[in-house]
Amino acid sequence: MKRLISWIAALVAALTVAVAPPTTWASQHTAHTTTPHLLTSGLQGAFGSTIGPDGALYVAEGVAGRISRIDRATGVRTTFASGLPAQHNPPGIGGVMDVAFLGGKAYALVALVGPEVGGTAVDGIYRIDGRHHATLVADIGAWSRSHPPKTDFFIPSGVQFAMLPYRGAFLVTDGHHNRVLRVTLCGSVSEVETLPDVVPTGLTSRGGRVYLALAGPTPHLPADGRVVTFGRHFGTPTQVASGARLAVDVKFGPHSKLYVLSQGYFVPGHPAGSPAEPGTGALMRVTHDGSTTAVATGLDRPVSFQVVGHTAYVVTLTGEVWTVHL
Repeated sequence: MKRLISWIAALVAALTVAVAPPTTWASQHTAHTTTPHLLTSGLQGAFGSTIGPDGALYVAEGVAGRISRIDRATGVRTTFASGLPAQHNPPGIGGVMDVAFLGGKAYALVALVGPEVGGTAVDGIYRIDGRHHATLVADIGAWSRSHPPKTDFFIPSGVQFAMLPYRGAFLVTDGHHNRVLRVTLCGSVSEVETLPDVVPTGLTSRGGRVYLALAGPTPHLPADGRVVTFGRHFGTPTQVASGARLAVDVKFGPHSKLYVLSQGYFVPGHPAGSPAEPGTGALMRVTHDGSTTAVATGLDRPVSFQVVGHTAYVVTLTGEVWTVHL
């Protein structure tokens, strides 16, 4: 069965494996690649990220139950918010999955901390009210239990992967329930995109349009790692790119070029949900014909990235942040 939950479980289990810096290049179509440089390390369960109003990089850490602020010039980490619901049984799955800013306030997306996994917390969006205080604004877990998807599932609360501020609310991907939700600051939740078993992951927007990465089913062939787009009225997504194995995030870079993050090479015959091979992730640029070409390879199980100017900041599941010149 092609589900995000087993994929994340296997990825997070890999946190305990010691790995070398990216030196093994993935089998990707490449033109000219640049060498990633390590900015910082030691994050605990690093996953989603964003650029804050102050220009710093903010990273969600599911194991630690916190959001860290990373100085982009020095790589120094400081705690921005702590005390958020953490992974129920580290090194398990879930906890703080993503972070975003809306209206000058920071918000955290939390998943897999409820009763389905033996936890006692609430899956949803939390507003950060202070370094040690957060307020639940939307109970996505409860809504998901009351509105099961049409695709197969076994976690009633779903697995919320990433969130995007969009037109005064948040768009939230659920990779397990294969849908995109709209969540308001008043706590209202609605389904705006219903998808087949394609595993929606990271997303971004430009000019009112939303661009969504799809990890695709096993064995995660390049053609199944895609980017699709839909407009402000939602509707059927249109494909804009393919060719990124296990696509986990998408962003715009210099000169309005679209970039997609490939988690890496899945070994045929491995159980569904197994992680990509270490050191086979890549940052890909979308070309004019909708194909992708690698601009940086050898990334070790990347999960999200941000772009500022000509620099991409790539967060890996192993708790590192790497910079890539675009």
